[in-house]
Amino acid sequence: MNDVTRGDNRPDLSAFWMPFTANRQFKATPRLLASASGMYYRDIDGAQVMDGTSGLWCVNAGHGRQEIADAVARQLMTLDYAPNFQMGHPIAFEFAGELAKVAPQGMDRIFFTGSGSESVDTALKIALAYHRARGDSARTRLIGREKGYHGVGFGGISVGGLVNNRRAFVTLPGVDHLPHTLDQTRNAFSRGLPAHGAELADDLERLVGLHGAETIAAVIVEPVAGSAGVLPPPVGYLERLRAICDRHGILLIFDEVITGFGRLGTPFAAHYFGVNPDIMTTAKGLTNASVPMGAVFVKRGVYDAFMQGPENAMELFHGYTYSGHPAACAAGLATLDIYQREGLLTRVASLAKTWEDAVHGLRGKPHVIDIRNLGLMAAVELEPRADAPGARGYEVLNRALAAGLMVRTTGDTIALSPPLIISEAEIGRLFEMLGGVLDAVA
Repeated sequence: MNDVTRGDNRPDLSAFWMPFTANRQFKATPRLLASASGMYYRDIDGAQVMDGTSGLWCVNAGHGRQEIADAVARQLMTLDYAPNFQMGHPIAFEFAGELAKVAPQGMDRIFFTGSGSESVDTALKIALAYHRARGDSARTRLIGREKGYHGVGFGGISVGGLVNNRRAFVTLPGVDHLPHTLDQTRNAFSRGLPAHGAELADDLERLVGLHGAETIAAVIVEPVAGSAGVLPPPVGYLERLRAICDRHGILLIFDEVITGFGRLGTPFAAHYFGVNPDIMTTAKGLTNASVPMGAVFVKRGVYDAFMQGPENAMELFHGYTYSGHPAACAAGLATLDIYQREGLLTRVASLAKTWEDAVHGLRGKPHVIDIRNLGLMAAVELEPRADAPGARGYEVLNRALAAGLMVRTTGDTIALSPPLIISEAEIGRLFEMLGGVLDAVA
């Protein structure tokens, strides 16, 4: 029997336990999307909804790309699945080679996963195993950052710094955290990179002094923290972090699951900041979200450290059934072709000023206490209601959807990250709709 039905086109909502959702609240008043094309969804009633979030930061080339669907269909009818444990298939090698061409310099060894969470756990394992392979097995400590989000694997929640993702679960031992970089006292309403806070990277020196550099394997950060509410790094922060890691032999991991594939107007955030990590995690835009997939980019020197000893010995005891899945690789190759043919890996550079001016045009709207932006990412932070934190943000989510705009909210922070195909006119329309919603929210 249906728990929630509102007409013939409503499905039974009872069986699906939804992720990161207040299930009872949602099922009482569901928001159901039925189709998508280009910049827009249509809901189950046929109403058009502008996608202000690229789905979940992932549909970079827009929805319904025929080239991707055709590539996946061809691959499924050619080779639907083949294992990559002690076997192989050509398309995985082809896709890895094409990714290496757009990677930051020297990061040309690719390990495929099934998601961003798997990419993070893979990167952490590679970091630990790298030091062990070099005879430095005392380096077992991992350093994350407060307000960081690195997926939902046990490794990811351990180095992550979002309390609600951690508090109900056991986390890994030997993990510490850098302070977050959000400083609304000095940096509120920054345009682009905030001016203050580079010195926060120096806390890594404190952790080196506390634990000993010889115990620390890796530091993992998002170049721009996404799920915490779009937190661009202060000017010089990532450069400082890179220098400290180099000084102490610590691997630096960039989590580019959100920032990868054109979000900042460069192929990766590493290009944007001119700071190369040792390991880089990706997913989301890798296949335009059409087929689940992730990829970990590794510096050749890190990879080569494993390629020692007997040639018949496995160098890394790690992998997934779906690592390098043929259909996912086909989707990824088609996606990468679209990115390159349409210039989407760099297009945002020409839109960034229009985007920045538009989002900061919301300053002065009711309850807006901060605005942050970089590339084609932005956050509008609202003052919480005294008696109900998060309620104002949730009202914005619902009012925006009713107005024809999908946004993402984290508490009282509105996050925006539309597909990279958005036009200047659509940017104007997006913020016109959002501005009207903010005017109406008490």
